[in-house]
Amino acid sequence: MAVPYPSYRRYEGDWLSELPAHWGRRRIKFLTTFMVSGGTPATGTDDYWGGDVPWVSPKDMKVARITHTEDYITEDGVRGSAARLVPPQTLLMVVRSGILRHSIPVALSGREVAINQDIKGVGFLPSVDPAYVRYFIEGLQGELLTRWSKVGTTVESIESEYFANDDVPVPPLLEQTAIIDFLDRETGRIDALIDKKRRLLELLEENRLAVITNAVTKGLDPKAPMKDSGIDWLGQIPAHWDVKRVKFSKSLVTSGSRGWAEYYADEGPIFLQSGNLGTQAELNLTNLQHVNPPDGAEGRRTAVCVDDVMVCITGARTGTVAHVSVELGEAYINQHIALLRPIKSDVFPKFLAYALWCDAGRQQLSLSSYGMKEGLGLQHVLAVMTTSPPIGEQEAIVQYIDREQERLNSIALHTHRAIGLLLEYRSALITNAVTGNIDVRGEASKEVAA
Repeated sequence: MAVPYPSYRRYEGDWLSELPAHWGRRRIKFLTTFMVSGGTPATGTDDYWGGDVPWVSPKDMKVARITHTEDYITEDGVRGSAARLVPPQTLLMVVRSGILRHSIPVALSGREVAINQDIKGVGFLPSVDPAYVRYFIEGLQGELLTRWSKVGTTVESIESEYFANDDVPVPPLLEQTAIIDFLDRETGRIDALIDKKRRLLELLEENRLAVITNAVTKGLDPKAPMKDSGIDWLGQIPAHWDVKRVKFSKSLVTSGSRGWAEYYADEGPIFLQSGNLGTQAELNLTNLQHVNPPDGAEGRRTAVCVDDVMVCITGARTGTVAHVSVELGEAYINQHIALLRPIKSDVFPKFLAYALWCDAGRQQLSLSSYGMKEGLGLQHVLAVMTTSPPIGEQEAIVQYIDREQERLNSIALHTHRAIGLLLEYRSALITNAVTGNIDVRGEASKEVAA
């Protein structure tokens, strides 16, 4: 167990005011050999792109050591632009990007790379290991974002002057190595646990979809006689079930109106958009747009009722489904949503939502939208083939799926909380190690002995 150092030194001010007595504290600019930014070769010049030189931009800053990038440029591209080559072991830091609202992506170059204008490349004196500085920035990025950003600017960026003139702790080089080794080992263990829990979340989603698909296509009785549905994506279904198109299960189908942006308001009726269609066939009401709808039939046509079923028909969320399970008051939909009002004597509304959201429904909606720039039309939604059990059986299936959803949601919630705690512990461990709150030298020697 890492413990505090035996003695500390006090510094003036509230930034790095207490460090181990034998550590130093210096401005970054006095520890560096170079600080450079890069550029982007002309995108219209084919000779500049597709070469062998890794070209680092913010989208590549997702790993601790960069050896490969999404885009590569040629040597001509380097010579013909402001792109800069930096050697291995260069500290790479994003200095301009929207991600700087909440974090500072930082990495080391694992080979010679070129950088673009949104990346700062920093080389350090032999007395400073850049891996230690990388951990320092990662561990204190919340504080550093405040210290290195200009107040009142609208563009998210790191000010080079603020960065260069700020202080960092400087442990002896051998101690920097011990800190790096300790953090590499411990964060590796934490990251492995986080990866396992994220994989569990993926498996939970796969299980969730399998539960829904099996229930709405095979029923709840594993001993029920089966028959061929005649539909490839439905396969065998219980012998007493029917199959029908969605158009025979609705009393109303419509889509929202275009051009309602002029009616947006801070309060009033809800204006549902594709982002309000959640991932579990339910509405997501956390971020709501309000609207003052126009008078007349056009407004009434798109009004939403309890037990309506919605399908996103355009955009990145095409095929997402939601059932309106709560009273929304006065609410309307935008043009990206198709609204179905089921005939309740024929179909239990939430069963229809699950039938559209299961694998069989998704496949049909996906096939209908394939190659179409505008997404789905109402006719594609109405053409989807779904199972049609007796109405009482539909209700029982929905109740079963809802119970399973609740169980899986509980597991997912606990898993998300565990990931959050691990991330907090990881951040605290880095911060305490790089600022000298804990002495990890003994921990490093224990690992060698083991």
